[in-house]
Amino acid sequence: MSKSLEEVNESVSAQNKKSVFRKILAFFGPAYLISVGYMDPGNWATDIAGGSQFGYSLLWVLLMSNIMALLLQSLSARLGIVTQRDLAQASRETYSPFINYILYFLAEVAIAACDLAEVLGMAIGINLLFDIPLIEGVMITVLDTFLLLFLINKGIRKMEAFIITLVTVIGVSFIFEMVFAQPEMDKVLLGLIPTMPTETALYIAIGIIGATVMPHNLYLHSSLVQTRKFDRSKAGIKQALKYNFIDSTIALNLAFLVNAAILILAAATFYRNGMFQVAEIQDAHQFLEPLLGTKWAPILFAVALIAAGQSSTITGTLAGQIIMEGYLNLRIQPWVRRIITRLIAIVPAVIVITIFGEGVTGKLLILSQVILSLQLGFAIIPLIHFVSDKTKMKGFHISKITQIASWIVASIIVILNGKLVYDEITGWLEISDHPIILWLTVVPMAFGFLILLLYIVFKPVFDKSKRVIHNHSPHHLKLRFPTAKTYSKRNLAVTVDFSAADEVALNNAFELGGNDAKYTLIHIVETVGALIHGENTDDHETTIDEKLLMEYEAMLIDKGFKVSILLGFGSPDKVIPTLINKGDFDVLVMGTHGHTGFKDLVFGTTVDKIRHKISIPLFIVKQ
Repeated sequence: MSKSLEEVNESVSAQNKKSVFRKILAFFGPAYLISVGYMDPGNWATDIAGGSQFGYSLLWVLLMSNIMALLLQSLSARLGIVTQRDLAQASRETYSPFINYILYFLAEVAIAACDLAEVLGMAIGINLLFDIPLIEGVMITVLDTFLLLFLINKGIRKMEAFIITLVTVIGVSFIFEMVFAQPEMDKVLLGLIPTMPTETALYIAIGIIGATVMPHNLYLHSSLVQTRKFDRSKAGIKQALKYNFIDSTIALNLAFLVNAAILILAAATFYRNGMFQVAEIQDAHQFLEPLLGTKWAPILFAVALIAAGQSSTITGTLAGQIIMEGYLNLRIQPWVRRIITRLIAIVPAVIVITIFGEGVTGKLLILSQVILSLQLGFAIIPLIHFVSDKTKMKGFHISKITQIASWIVASIIVILNGKLVYDEITGWLEISDHPIILWLTVVPMAFGFLILLLYIVFKPVFDKSKRVIHNHSPHHLKLRFPTAKTYSKRNLAVTVDFSAADEVALNNAFELGGNDAKYTLIHIVETVGALIHGENTDDHETTIDEKLLMEYEAMLIDKGFKVSILLGFGSPDKVIPTLINKGDFDVLVMGTHGHTGFKDLVFGTTVDKIRHKISIPLFIVKQ
């Protein structure tokens, strides 16, 4: 499996920093990219709706959500730092392919909902500031894909600096908004006391939780922390965990202050003046100037909205790349993946705006946040299991107290979401003219997701085998073992990568060599550690790959074959020729994805580079 965000993995050195300040500074950055997801346009919609309808009374939901977010993001960072795996990769290594495909689908739905909110929010900001039609504003958001490519090619530090600048713009804008609005501080403090005014408030509250604790941020954080290169000793990992927690605490509290400022602005401006139904961002912008008496209020509001949309689209697209590559191990070129992610968000936005008009955007933003909240359990529960696993976490598993707190948070989210789903389905059944259709579609789907959730919760309890990788076992390969006849090849090398391509490569090798040939299975570890430290590498991927290679060897020896294994370290196009030219091989057998033309450009291959560097025939087989 490739490294998470391969192009920037371990690209920032946190080593050899003499002062404590420089050490902390080296680790600062990832949480600020995470924080923008906590102040994206989806948050604006739920915060404005909550503030205008219920005044300051839902401020406690924001505070609770922030505490939840800090706990969950620290778990996500811990997973990435210790295991050098993001949440999607860890899931792929733990669950069966069937379960993974469902989890991947749910994660993509969450990304689509998140991106929809970000694209709509940025388009609304452009519309408000420059009077550009909403549809055209949505199309303009495609350009941020190229901005992301530019930034990531300049290095993760440049991207972090850009995002921090946008966060600063948002923060400064709302400082001035608070000066203009002059909120009632006594009521602000009372809003921190838990209350739930109405059933509608519950819907808004769950939307706030969904907008604040975002599932894609859990995938993203576990990847971004891997951009830091630090001492992999126990002391080094402890230091990385500590500094990343400080980073998360500062960044997420800043995000909380921005969210609180949006809700307080809505409460002090709209609720105070009896305007309880202001849920659309456009309406909020329109009413700010007459209510606050200054033209700068709507201008700063629109500028902050564009900054929020731009920053969150960048991080949302990165999360989409991490989820696809992690769950599917699909090595698509980054620019292709980012364009796909952007289109997944833009197409629904264009369709909805075209059919229903611009007036529906506020309701669409809130709905997107509720969808995010519904997906949260399927990201949180695996994360808690992973960071509680002593073997997986190599002694850095979370304490019992943290486990209890994490499960309480997960339970609160799942129970609230369960109530929301039950209420929504019950309402649909009551007003529907054809309830049988809902009974045959929506109700079974809800039960299916409930069963999946229960499976994810209880699987580790009953799974005593503790297999490291569930879906890559060599015993799943359908191999055709040769019959007795004469073969010309006596010493064959076969490259394996623990994918479906191995089955084809091995079957073709057997046809060339038969029972009497010697087979050498070659696998290359491609981690950053392998590139730097070579055979001295001792990371998570190396351990897994070595174990799988030995399983291949044991299975084939058991079938009567003469088999040996070679584990290489570094770039395949360089290491494979070196190993081949050192050995006494008759032929090298390699499996490929079978891509040509555009697909080859997208997925890439090492075959062309290898065949010019080896002195023996190369037998290429297509999957």
